[in-house]
Amino acid sequence: MSTTIGSAPARAAEGGREAAAAGYGLAVLRIVAGVTFLHEAAWKIPPAFGQPDGSGLWEWANFAIEHPVFPPYTALVEAVVLPLFPFFGWAVFLLEAALGGFLILGLLTRLWGALGVVQSLAIAFSVVNVPGEWAYAYYLFTAGLIAVTLGAGGRRLGLDQVLRPRWSLSDAPLARLALRLS
Repeated sequence: MSTTIGSAPARAAEGGREAAAAGYGLAVLRIVAGVTFLHEAAWKIPPAFGQPDGSGLWEWANFAIEHPVFPPYTALVEAVVLPLFPFFGWAVFLLEAALGGFLILGLLTRLWGALGVVQSLAIAFSVVNVPGEWAYAYYLFTAGLIAVTLGAGGRRLGLDQVLRPRWSLSDAPLARLALRLS
């Protein structure tokens, strides 16, 4: 049986190549997002995170008050985040480092991608109205993370691709959960 351009086997093969290419595109987005989160974590210097001199993460957290984007978020930053800043500084630092690592590795990508969406929205709510900031960078970053999350970006060039077959054969609750979060 020969394969011609219009035949079902040829169309199926073409569809498989397109799906693989899309998966590699999501892998690139995932890795770039991971590197970006690692880069962003690197300048958030513990333990003070810039609070003593008004720089670093402290400065950026205050932008949510100085240049409000979403009033309920501004109120949250003012009433909760700034009074408990050392806790939130560590939380942001550790979250962004973990986001970077897990996204680069492609492990539990849907979970970490969704957390990345939440974190990127928190960043956007703090800074998109700051003079000189390019708001579209935050919109594009969030959109890329949504694509990685919904498209399961760790299933190409990621540990999810390697571990999902093992997880799918297991009845263990953690394996079933990992399968859903990958």
